[in-house]
Amino acid sequence: MDERKRESIVAYLRRRMAEFGIKADDIAASIAADQERQRAARYRDAFGHTWDGKGSAPQWVVQATSAGQSLEHFAINRSPEPDSGKRPHVDWRDDPFAGTRLATIKAEPLRAA
Repeated sequence: MDERKRESIVAYLRRRMAEFGIKADDIAASIAADQERQRAARYRDAFGHTWDGKGSAPQWVVQATSAGQSLEHFAINRSPEPDSGKRPHVDWRDDPFAGTRLATIKAEPLRAA
């Protein structure tokens, strides 16, 4: 984004904030509350809905579990497993192209016309 466009957006936001009586501290407090709520969340769906696991389950959890989805599917992994740097093992026995021409033909380089 170029500097003029950025400055234009900032000026617009400041005018709108003044129009509605919103102060920078209000925005900072709102962002901090959102971040705290995100940290407290234990479950999240693909649309970004979250739930801390306390109290009654929200509608999205009820619908998903009623449809057969496990609650653990939505669990937010707090400590991701460290990447060992190894590539995942691939079982080529299930390769649908094994033994066919598609598996054995090497692509020829494109020639300039």
